[in-house]
Amino acid sequence: MTASPAPAAAALTTRAQAVSSRIVDDILTLVRQETSSYDLPGLAAGLDLLRELTVQRLGQPDHEHRYPGGECGDTLTLTYAGTGTGAGPGAGHVLLVGHYDTVWPTGTLAGWEQPGASEDGREKLGGPGIFDMKTGLAQGIWALKLARESGGPVPTVTFLFNGDEEIGSLSSRPVIEEAAQKADVTLVLEPTAHGAVKTARKGTGIFQVTATGVEAHAGLAPQDGASAITALSEFVVAAAKVAAPDRGTTINTGLFRGGSAINVVAGQATAGVDIRVSSEAEQARVDEELDAITVSDPRVRIEIDHAWNRPPMTLNAASAPLLALAREVAREQGRDSLPDTAVGGASDANFVAALGLPVLCGMGAVGDGAHAQGEFIYPDTVPAQTGLVAGVLGRLARPLRG
Repeated sequence: MTASPAPAAAALTTRAQAVSSRIVDDILTLVRQETSSYDLPGLAAGLDLLRELTVQRLGQPDHEHRYPGGECGDTLTLTYAGTGTGAGPGAGHVLLVGHYDTVWPTGTLAGWEQPGASEDGREKLGGPGIFDMKTGLAQGIWALKLARESGGPVPTVTFLFNGDEEIGSLSSRPVIEEAAQKADVTLVLEPTAHGAVKTARKGTGIFQVTATGVEAHAGLAPQDGASAITALSEFVVAAAKVAAPDRGTTINTGLFRGGSAINVVAGQATAGVDIRVSSEAEQARVDEELDAITVSDPRVRIEIDHAWNRPPMTLNAASAPLLALAREVAREQGRDSLPDTAVGGASDANFVAALGLPVLCGMGAVGDGAHAQGEFIYPDTVPAQTGLVAGVLGRLARPLRG
């Protein structure tokens, strides 16, 4: 692996410390604009705000494109050409990926209570999406700003902001895959796992299960009916038994809807099932065993939409040198180590890893509580995380060589 000369990561981190309050202000600006995955006007306003903030910090991009998301939030790419000796033929190209949608319904912010300090007295900042992952977005923007201001070589950087990650990246996946194939390296600005980068993630399935029964009057002729709700309940209980936590496979029915009236035997019911697997072998086993489930009333038809959303992610051969480089930068910052870990959640990094391309995930916030009311970050970690990404960018002014 070769690396271009670049400003010391320690110096970049010191500079990030000097502007830490401004970075935190940008984080809070993004948090105050609610961007629920299902609120299209809120998502549009959030993406406009994110673009405005990027341009304020970095100037007008050399290229940009907004991809309509249809029923999902739009995806925006902003490309900034490399500077210094790293620009021109042979220059590196880094893709920075981050989603701006959150799991929180619009209106959540009004009732959000700020967390108290941690047991050791460290300050916390909370808010819907602050950890997952608006802090990572702001840190990524500032990382490029600091790297450019350092005077050292900087790669071409493309930001990809998508508004549908929390619901499966349904419209943005092809944009992500195409952008990753054009770049040399992808860094995903998802939150860390208590400071560790994420090099392995589970694959995910978002299955829809539909039960079709026979409607009848619940009082006059219940025997003529075949309850879709009863049958689907049987299916859900059986599906839970297919899980194998010891193999990394979990199955959770998170949504259940059915029936038309309280005095009608339900003719229709649907369930949304979240499935996590660590291997393709488990994926195949789950498919087979779910299809084999039967219900007690043969008049009810069960249909399963096997929608595998993200493939499992592992530390592939292309990503190993990138992890080593990030660790070099962390050591230069004065860190004892930069651990990596496997996590149960999936991200857009899964798509990139499945293509065999170099990717690191979890380059963003340090905190905890993703998808929970206590979601928070430690603001005192913002300079180090911003400096880490800035330092990595400096070393990617030319492509990695294995």
